[in-house]
Amino acid sequence: MTTPNTPSSTDTPIVKDQTIKDETLDYADIQQIIADDFAIMDKQVFGSLNSKVQLVMNVSQHVINAGGKRMRPLITLLCSRLCKDEQSKDAMHLAAITEMLHTATLVHDDVIDESGMRRGRPTANATWDNPTAVLVGDYLIARAFNLLVGFQSLPLLQLFSDGTCDIAEGEVLQLQHQHNPEATETDYMNIIDGKTSRLFMMATAGVAILQDKPEFMQPFSDFGQHFGNAFQIIDDVLDYSGDSEVMGKNLGDDLAEGKPTLPTIVALRLLKQSNAADYDKLRIAVQTGKVEDAASLIKLVQDSGALEYCRNRALEETRLAQQALAQLPDNEYRKGLWQLTQLASSRLA
Repeated sequence: MTTPNTPSSTDTPIVKDQTIKDETLDYADIQQIIADDFAIMDKQVFGSLNSKVQLVMNVSQHVINAGGKRMRPLITLLCSRLCKDEQSKDAMHLAAITEMLHTATLVHDDVIDESGMRRGRPTANATWDNPTAVLVGDYLIARAFNLLVGFQSLPLLQLFSDGTCDIAEGEVLQLQHQHNPEATETDYMNIIDGKTSRLFMMATAGVAILQDKPEFMQPFSDFGQHFGNAFQIIDDVLDYSGDSEVMGKNLGDDLAEGKPTLPTIVALRLLKQSNAADYDKLRIAVQTGKVEDAASLIKLVQDSGALEYCRNRALEETRLAQQALAQLPDNEYRKGLWQLTQLASSRLA
């Protein structure tokens, strides 16, 4: 395997000696720390839907029923308990709103990607049609903001309105760089800052506002930002090295869709310097989306050294998320957040 070249001054330094702690982790165990809060929040996600239009209710319930781990609301609830170890109806309400926004982004993503399945179930656009899915996604965003107004907190509303704009901009930026072999690592980080990390940051920073803990605003924000970065980089690495059944999609799907992911960007950068023929092969695949021989393209990226670079970047982002947690009170809720970072990183093993 080729060793990645030293990053230029415009690249973020990578950590070579970062390792994944040898610890058996289970998402359900972390969830159990706040089991009662989580159960109430989960019901609120459904209970917050109140459209007078039956089709809106049917589609909304379909996409929310698709499940998922509810990781963003779990983080909100852990942060709330970290601030004050008591049940907070407001925190559960905010967690439900965060999940509603996340669900809306998934509905829109499925339309953009023309996806037929998500988490083993037909998508809303496949079950109904694209216009219905888009409009219900819009409803979920509008309903989330309708519920946010109930807190009567301008700072909280400002955080979520700014963040939602950033999410939309991140998605548009990804479209702008679709099938662009000249996309840079900086472009990629700007994309994931919006489309992934911003909602994690909103899920954490919102709690500091809600619980009137301004001293926690920066560490919460830093944790959400860096955890989100690590989470997305890991997902993108697994598109070239994961289990397609576990992931629910075929390896190399991101390449076929022309998405500017970090493994592809780094592989192109390394191959341009070392192997012109392989560089052209990957560049053409990115530009055209033609990946008939996906296995050879995946191997090309793997052999380039790009995945090693990306793993180190993900582990560096994980380290920064854990560094932010170190500034917070040491209790079981901080430990739960720390374990989430370890659980995410363990997917690289």
